[in-house]
Amino acid sequence: MKKVPVQEAVGLQLCHDITKVIPGQEKYRAYRRGQLITPADIPNLLDMGKEHIYVWEPEDNMVHEDEAATRLAGRAAGQGLRLTEPSQGRVNLCARYDGLLKVNVSRLNWINNLENIILATMHNNRAVVQGQTVAGTRVIPLAIERHTLEEAEKLASAPEPLISIMPFHPLWVGIVTTGSEVYNGQIKDGFGKLIRKKVAPFGGRIMGQVIVPDNAEIIAREIHNYIEEGAELVVVTGGMSVDPDDVTPLGIRATGSEVVFYGAPALPGSQNMLAYRGHVPICGVPAGALYSRITTFDLLLPRIFAGDRISRADIVALGHGGLCEECKVCHYPLCPFGKSIGP
Repeated sequence: MKKVPVQEAVGLQLCHDITKVIPGQEKYRAYRRGQLITPADIPNLLDMGKEHIYVWEPEDNMVHEDEAATRLAGRAAGQGLRLTEPSQGRVNLCARYDGLLKVNVSRLNWINNLENIILATMHNNRAVVQGQTVAGTRVIPLAIERHTLEEAEKLASAPEPLISIMPFHPLWVGIVTTGSEVYNGQIKDGFGKLIRKKVAPFGGRIMGQVIVPDNAEIIAREIHNYIEEGAELVVVTGGMSVDPDDVTPLGIRATGSEVVFYGAPALPGSQNMLAYRGHVPICGVPAGALYSRITTFDLLLPRIFAGDRISRADIVALGHGGLCEECKVCHYPLCPFGKSIGP
């Protein structure tokens, strides 16, 4: 780049955007890369505190900020993402559809450890909506060394793109509500409506709800029935505590399913359970979900509907970030709760 005094810049072409900031009011791009400087621009630039502009003089070992950001974003972007045009040296990655954001955090850290490169993302395993900005990248100087950019590009794309979005699938959901008091009509069920509400944003389709007594064999049988009928997710509600009468965990185990966890390091939601019968997830949801707006169950749902297989390591990682602050006004998912889930 060549540095030129503003007073001598008439007729020259900017090689970078120039941002104007009005404190407390606005920030915007006042001059665009490639714009020709006219005599009328000189006093405006001086008023903005600009005594010099920069003219691009291509060098074999340097890459302009706009090209660098576009290249890095393009290599980092996997399925479900689109790139914006560069603005003020920054390129954003936006969701093409609703889904689950996947970020390889370890490789992201390696990229951000490189000199003069920034790639910022939303949290891994976050549910996002179509059009939402999920990541942004830029380089710090107006131009960056080619070898540094190429190293970042390699990290961003190998062995697969750094960032992607897994689409939600409209799963068929069966609900098994346990509890002799509900079965006998002593207590009115509240879970049916709640589960319908929670799965609806992901396209969940309710096959039906069956209410059964506290009997492990009956619980296991109804779970099997739903799976045989085509259920892609079975939610078993109630009876998840350590009370001897609460036999829902026994019923889930009696199906022969692979239990991922019973008891998660998250509050509320510590007595949730997750198992898999083949590829079908079975979620045990305790009665506390009727009283707490967000629990472990809510953290699992986006991953389940995206077809992401949840491991015990994912659940163990919940301990860091698994304490809900129970704010008077809940802003979930715009809060720290559950943000450490996954690697």
